[in-house]
Amino acid sequence: MSTAQDPAAHDPLALESQICFALSIASRGVISAYRSVLEPIHLTHPQYLVMLALWQHERLPVRQIAELLRLEAATVSPLIKRLETLDYVEKRRSSEDERVVEVSLTETGAKLRETAEAIPGQMMAKLDIGEAEMRELHSTMTRIIAAVDASQAEEAGNVA
Repeated sequence: MSTAQDPAAHDPLALESQICFALSIASRGVISAYRSVLEPIHLTHPQYLVMLALWQHERLPVRQIAELLRLEAATVSPLIKRLETLDYVEKRRSSEDERVVEVSLTETGAKLRETAEAIPGQMMAKLDIGEAEMRELHSTMTRIIAAVDASQAEEAGNVA
């Protein structure tokens, strides 16, 4: 469709021209696409994110997992409980501070990483996106996240 015929080109409030709409649809679509890739390893997308954090760091306090995923600890706890049921992770109280609950990979969870290493390639194929394009998209999303963080910090500073 040419720009002259595209109503979104002239209407700043056209649904199709809104970044929030595009990001919302893309996010739901990508997370949905992960479902069939994660089912064979018995993970939901949020559980997969927890596993990614643990494959990178091996052992983390629940609070740090929540911070990395930008979730509340109360949201992460049920995810961890389900991963424990699958024998992918185990929880222990920290030896330095018993108030801190640490999560670490079990042998099963550590071995699962080998299978999971194929997931990024599978997702690129499902989304019909190449590695360079994926890196560029990731870079753009990272800049957006940083801009949102800066804006929220500024707003929080103005409220205080």
